[in-house]
Amino acid sequence: MKVLSGPTDHVVVVGAGLAGLSAALHLLGAGRRVTVVERDALPGGRAGRIERNGYRMDAGPTVLTMPDLVEEAFAAVGERLADRMELIALHPAYRARFADGTQLDVHTDAEAMEAEVERFAGPAAAAGYRRLREWLEKLHRVQMRRFIDANFDSPFQLLHPDLARLAVLGGFGRLDARVGRFLPDERLRRVFTFQALYAGVPPARALAAYAVIAYMDTVAGVYFPRGGMHALPQAMADAAADAGADFRFGRHVTRLERTGDRITAVITDQERLPCDAVVLTPDLPVSYGLLGRQPRRPLALRHSPSAVVLHAGTDRTWPQLAHHTLSFGAAWRSTFHELTRSGRLMTDPSLLITRPTTTDPGLAPPGRHLHYILAPCPNTDIGPGAREWRDLAPRYRDRLLTTLDRRGLDGFSSAIEEECLVTPADWTAAGHAAGSPFATAHTFAQTGPFRPRNLVNGTENAVLAGCGTTPGVGVPTVLLSGKLAAARVTGPRPRRVASRAPRPAAKGVPA
Repeated sequence: MKVLSGPTDHVVVVGAGLAGLSAALHLLGAGRRVTVVERDALPGGRAGRIERNGYRMDAGPTVLTMPDLVEEAFAAVGERLADRMELIALHPAYRARFADGTQLDVHTDAEAMEAEVERFAGPAAAAGYRRLREWLEKLHRVQMRRFIDANFDSPFQLLHPDLARLAVLGGFGRLDARVGRFLPDERLRRVFTFQALYAGVPPARALAAYAVIAYMDTVAGVYFPRGGMHALPQAMADAAADAGADFRFGRHVTRLERTGDRITAVITDQERLPCDAVVLTPDLPVSYGLLGRQPRRPLALRHSPSAVVLHAGTDRTWPQLAHHTLSFGAAWRSTFHELTRSGRLMTDPSLLITRPTTTDPGLAPPGRHLHYILAPCPNTDIGPGAREWRDLAPRYRDRLLTTLDRRGLDGFSSAIEEECLVTPADWTAAGHAAGSPFATAHTFAQTGPFRPRNLVNGTENAVLAGCGTTPGVGVPTVLLSGKLAAARVTGPRPRRVASRAPRPAAKGVPA
């Protein structure tokens, strides 16, 4: 693995999102002096927070999996996750509601899920689920350390026996077809393949290897931090500060000072910060612009679909909702075509509805509820542009509310007391390429060693982190990106065995 040359005693991390905080903790654990520069007033980046009259709305991701990776980041500075925050295991992890009126609770416990699948689709489907779970576990074991938690310097690093094992497992087939071998019922297949949307590829075209995301959701478990998802970056920032990190909030990085191929200082709108190395976590176009370097690629980068998010504080709720509810429309293949090909808004939308006050009522005023409705939409490269969304947003909000009412959340509109609508126009204003918070898509040409690297030619002491680079999109992989960026600075460190404390300490909360 290539490591930065020259001195690396003082590292400036640009961005206090999950990637930057992970990098900071791992750098501090390796004895580096760390300064973190963040444009916002709080840590979190995409995992920020919106405050509205007593409603505390998570502005970014709502699903937390693989808590061992969080534990590993805390362990780098001698901390324990359980001492910094409380994680609550969600039971069910999801509730899936289908257009035909059926419903399935997705459990991470094998026996509970097997029983639920049998109730939903019969004993043959339950047997198929058992085989699918075994396959997902094997897939995760093969991929995690070799292909996900790994820095790539060359595609030749793929030439390892684990590559053959992945091929034997069918990892290079198509996701939908491979899952279909275990679960012929299309409704069940959706539950184990919708995660391909995070990767920006329809399940019918995604590599079966991406089923590892389904492993994270449906086998490893889904958690929620007490205090909301924003509690995670806040706890990480607190641990980093206690370990010696110097946080500079409310600073906009305007340029990087260079001497030859080395970055010598980070220049903000308020100060000059000399450094020996820098970790850049903004979206790739922003980081490349700061570096003055744009890697050459044979094909232009393709970006994942975007999303419209309606945050709603309401005076009532609906009992059919779990903490996370997947509301599937009747359409499926055509929906992915709209999102990734034609650029049309979903005509029969599938939605993620999150009700965090199911688990933590303190996120809203007494007797009130929070709902987060995420509707995937095309990114601005192929769909409506940022300017169009400024006019389109109110009409699309009304369409979403009509859909919710039609799917059993009657009176949703009249129940809203506080709301915030986020569209691709807002993602664009936040600096996200193609108006998408999900960054570059995980096509084959943008995966593993073919994904934009975390090193940029022509710069000796800068490393990238975040969802646009290695290993990719999602909370677990973004945490890993920070760890991998730190390893580029410090060199590989012995793997630490993370404490298993968070799992027994996590409290299960039924919907």
